Amino acid sequence: MRPTTRASRGRPGGEINYYRTERRSYAPLFALAAVAAVALAAANVAVARGLFGAEAAAPSPRAPLGVRAGHTSHTSPPRSRAGRPPAHPRSGAAAPTRPQPAVGAINPKVPGLTTFRGNLSRSYYGEGPVPRRSPRILWRYPRRGGLCSRSTDETGTSTWCGVGWTGQPNVIPRKNGAVELRFGAYDRGYHFLDAETGTPVRKTLVTGDLAKGSATSDPDGYPLYYAGSRDNLLRVVALDRARPKVLWQIDANTSVPKVVWNNDWDGAPLVVGDYLLEGGENSWFYVVKLNRGYDRWGKVRVRPRIVLRVPSWDGRLLTATGVRAFSIENSVSFHRGVAYFANSAGLVQGWDLRRVLHGGTTAKRVFRFWTGDDTDASVVVDAEGFLYVASELEQFDGRSRRVGQLMKLNPRRPGKPLVWSVPLPAAGAGGKGGSWSTPALDRGLVYVATNAGGVVGVDRRTGKVRSSVRLSGPTWGSPVVVDGVLLEGDCKGVLHAFDVSRQDRPPRELWSIRLGGCIEATPAVWKGRIYVGTRGGAMYALGS
Repeated sequence: MRPTTRASRGRPGGEINYYRTERRSYAPLFALAAVAAVALAAANVAVARGLFGAEAAAPSPRAPLGVRAGHTSHTSPPRSRAGRPPAHPRSGAAAPTRPQPAVGAINPKVPGLTTFRGNLSRSYYGEGPVPRRSPRILWRYPRRGGLCSRSTDETGTSTWCGVGWTGQPNVIPRKNGAVELRFGAYDRGYHFLDAETGTPVRKTLVTGDLAKGSATSDPDGYPLYYAGSRDNLLRVVALDRARPKVLWQIDANTSVPKVVWNNDWDGAPLVVGDYLLEGGENSWFYVVKLNRGYDRWGKVRVRPRIVLRVPSWDGRLLTATGVRAFSIENSVSFHRGVAYFANSAGLVQGWDLRRVLHGGTTAKRVFRFWTGDDTDASVVVDAEGFLYVASELEQFDGRSRRVGQLMKLNPRRPGKPLVWSVPLPAAGAGGKGGSWSTPALDRGLVYVATNAGGVVGVDRRTGKVRSSVRLSGPTWGSPVVVDGVLLEGDCKGVLHAFDVSRQDRPPRELWSIRLGGCIEATPAVWKGRIYVGTRGGAMYALGS
């Protein structure tokens, strides 16, 4: 959970080729939610056991899925093609700098940044070149004024402006050479701009409250946009009409037996085949069968059906933590049939969805790890299936001290998944440490920004800190690395570019540019241009 003093709080399975501090009174909610989960489990456990045994969970097309309290699966996912990684990497080894295979869009036939961090594993940052000399502001949207509205949270009603955490725009190239920029903002709108000029190419779709987080454009080329809002609704929007039209929506309050914590939508939905994966601040994970297609007039249509709902908590978590907040505020990642997400009590889970994604009715939890503290950053998966998880430091309890705030996890070793961890204890905004930032992978290093302010580079194999850069905190935006250049914004409104092409040397600042307003959002890079929003009220395009 992000501190309420900032803007954002309101803030491996088989070889399947799918593509060629809202602080509330938790006790009553928690008690009711626990009862609901147990009751639902009783209704579904017979079906689940019939297919997977007692460790499985089964959904109902009409009733949400329940998971019995304390459920933990000890069945690990099948190995990747590369085989089982070494259980204990050699410590003290030099950081590898050998380039890895290029990571691209979800669907190679549909290029662009269609979702937060670009692909299923949340590890694609865009296409270069990146300016290596000071860029200039090519345009600002809006040209005057700001993207602002009034919104209410537990601290009262105030004015919110600009683009907040995580706030990375979609960049959608067209066959005619045009490029479209899509993003949500704190003026309550979904915006659609010509990336060349910054002028609108579609009408703004106005929601009922702040359009938070990041959104998703359909990775298979359907003219569809998937986005949430603080107005409790996650929407499927058609973009082939005279103006954007909502075709379907999920209400965070009415689509589950009981909301636990909140009802916002922060994460960027993930589209895998014809299924949408999303977690909500209501503490539930959803799988939706979209049934995409076109009607007789050639207009896109969907016939969605929620096929799976699972709570983000379990009985062991209830026993271990005194924090009754289980919201999913990160964007779900996916690797070889398994969906990964974390919650605001620090529970990281992996659910095997292979049966569901082939029309079945059961899913199985195959991975569980507790970080000990609020984990809002998205889980990042590398090519070998290792997980990189960044966590906040708010509770300062024994568990978070033991496991640190940046972790590498091996889901093929579910009994002892922690490969290495790095503590990030330095306190920043609100007296809190750790990270709200999703890690970035670049060759032999993983980079993460900290609440205290700055970016840390860590050897992916050994867990040794290789570099550290201080910036004005909090730095909530997720680092972006393209063509050996790392981009990170700070809370004084300055976007920084660092040369990280030589990982055996400290990062060297190439340039910085002041935009104004804390930069909580994550930049998008596309062929010589950088797009980033700030809390100052605007979206910017930067380039030579």
